[in-house]
Amino acid sequence: MTLSNKISPFLWFDGKAHEAANFYVSIFKNASLLNVSHLEAGPAEGNHFVEFELEGLKFAAVDALPAFDFTPAISFVVSCDTQEEIDHFWESLSEGGEKEQCGWLKDKFGISWQIVPSLMPELMAKAQREVIEALLPMKKIEISKLREAAGL
Repeated sequence: MTLSNKISPFLWFDGKAHEAANFYVSIFKNASLLNVSHLEAGPAEGNHFVEFELEGLKFAAVDALPAFDFTPAISFVVSCDTQEEIDHFWESLSEGGEKEQCGWLKDKFGISWQIVPSLMPELMAKAQREVIEALLPMKKIEISKLREAAGL
């Protein structure tokens, strides 16, 4: 393992770590596949260990026994400056997965993501109740509706 972050996400996949890494790298602009190793021993023998980077954050992933599932208790937040960014990440990451409420989605590998506007803290500080009321019926977040709710 060659990750240089002090703390890095480590994802356990049931035989799809390399496929998942390629999927994520194809979606993010600043992304790369760093390393793919074949495991030659242990319970995951014959599978892959993968390292990849998305927007400066390094991840590790392994193919292993189907012992664990991902849950929404852990999610990755993608902060977006424009509606176009929200649309891109929402459509790309949800492909084959599930679109959920308030900017949440589950991708085809079961990982939860939150696709949110970077100005959300500013909107919440301005008019929290109104912004939350506008947000709750949404699946994909619409910045213009949140700005309107905040009086901006």
